[in-house]
Amino acid sequence: MALQTIPAAVVVIGLILYTLLAGADFGAGVWQLSAGGGEHGRRIRDHAHHANAPVWEANHVWLILVITVLWTAYPSVFGAIFSTLAIPIFLAALGIILRGTSYALQNAADARQRRYIDVSFAAASIMTPYMLGSVIGAVASGRVPPGNALGAEVGSWTNATSILAGFLAVATGAFLAAVFLAADAERLREPDLVESFRGRALLAGVVAGGLAVGGLFVVRADVPRLFDGLTSGWGLVPVVVSGVAGLVSMALVVLRRFTAARLSAALAVAAVIIGWAVAQRPYLLPTTVTIEDAAANDTTMIALIVSLAVGAVVLFPSLVLLFRLTLAGRFDPAAQGPPPVPGGPVTRERRKHAAQAGIGFLLAGFVLLTIAEPAVSHIFGLIFLGIATFAGFRAVGPTELAARPSPKVAGRSLRELVRRRR
Repeated sequence: MALQTIPAAVVVIGLILYTLLAGADFGAGVWQLSAGGGEHGRRIRDHAHHANAPVWEANHVWLILVITVLWTAYPSVFGAIFSTLAIPIFLAALGIILRGTSYALQNAADARQRRYIDVSFAAASIMTPYMLGSVIGAVASGRVPPGNALGAEVGSWTNATSILAGFLAVATGAFLAAVFLAADAERLREPDLVESFRGRALLAGVVAGGLAVGGLFVVRADVPRLFDGLTSGWGLVPVVVSGVAGLVSMALVVLRRFTAARLSAALAVAAVIIGWAVAQRPYLLPTTVTIEDAAANDTTMIALIVSLAVGAVVLFPSLVLLFRLTLAGRFDPAAQGPPPVPGGPVTRERRKHAAQAGIGFLLAGFVLLTIAEPAVSHIFGLIFLGIATFAGFRAVGPTELAARPSPKVAGRSLRELVRRRR
């Protein structure tokens, strides 16, 4: 049973991380739409744009993880969801593409074009979480039957529970974004932006809390089974935790303790997803398909779990480093020091040794991975190739190269100097 359950737990964790991280990015788009005109409105939009810059692409890793694990571990459930809910999933994907395109064009547009791009970015930031929320509402309310496209193409995601889940996704994203952006503005010593996003956080918190409380009555009327699961037994625990954490985060925002408010707000949102998962267990498609029924064979599950474990070794340290640098303000323009001095960090002799080591590990890794027969040799082959990649970076000396002028510029400067002397 553990083999069948572990991928489901990974899907829930991936949904939580995507809701927290990408949800905050989507929420920033909401506040860009409502920033208003004038200089202050421009600063609000620029602040939201700058805060998203280092992480907006990385946050979609979690959505890819959820889709890949669901597809591999529970293929019948994946097929039922993506065929019945093809319309909202397509619209969500379209929103992600439109949002990414708009974000990339913001820096290259003039003032007139920027207005249209900002509207496009904000519209996509609202449409995407709403559609993804409606998908979760459709699954939670049992409107996705097993089989290929057997559910209602429109009614499955336009019911009361799906609409509630869509609006709740937009509101919680706006709340998370306002709290996070207020903390960033405080770090940057921008008191007027702090107050602007503090007010927005309080407004979004009230709206999200009202939707969550009122939503219980909607769920009670539309899906009594889900309501019973959320208000009794283990399902009640995360609901209570979410409510308490939400109130605490609002109090912390009032007190301007934004760093702590980030954690409590994240806990409040995560508890909602955990509550849904607990209330729905053991079903993936209520009330027809359980986790055990939908799971792939043991060989596939073992391969998937091993792949996830190996991938986590690479993914988590990288993302932790990225977010540490982001939250510490290392990507802020003011935090960037002078350009590196050539010959400083990496000397010529050290680069030479790194190049030799890289070539040696590359050859050894290639032999172990392609020629040697035992499976353990393939593992060491991958390790050696990784070491060769690291040694290659050390040999190239990217810090020194970044400080050098390009050959074209250097050559042109030399020719001009010779011409002047003649």
